[in-house]
Amino acid sequence: MAPSGDAHDPVKWVMVLGRFDAGRWKKVWKDLFDTHTLIHNQRQTRKVEVSEQGDGAFAVVDVGTLWRDRDGKDFHWRGRACKVYSRVRAEWKMTMHTGLLDYDSGIGKSV
Repeated sequence: MAPSGDAHDPVKWVMVLGRFDAGRWKKVWKDLFDTHTLIHNQRQTRKVEVSEQGDGAFAVVDVGTLWRDRDGKDFHWRGRACKVYSRVRAEWKMTMHTGLLDYDSGIGKSV
């Protein structure tokens, strides 16, 4: 994940959760939900591209999510993500995605 919306260089990215582990991931999300209130959660799909062969695809999504902690401090998730998929048998499987990078999408910039 990019540590900030302007960290476009992957050398600056960090690995936060690693491979899916239900207990670990549940704890991280539960901690967020227990300490913050969701103010808004905006999503806008900008592009979906499927390979000619129909076995690979990506989707570009602009995100504007605002959380507020108990002290009234805002925590924004804002930027553009790219999610990459492979078709495995009859299902689409997400293979990777970028963190939210700021390309001045405008989404989520006002409360």
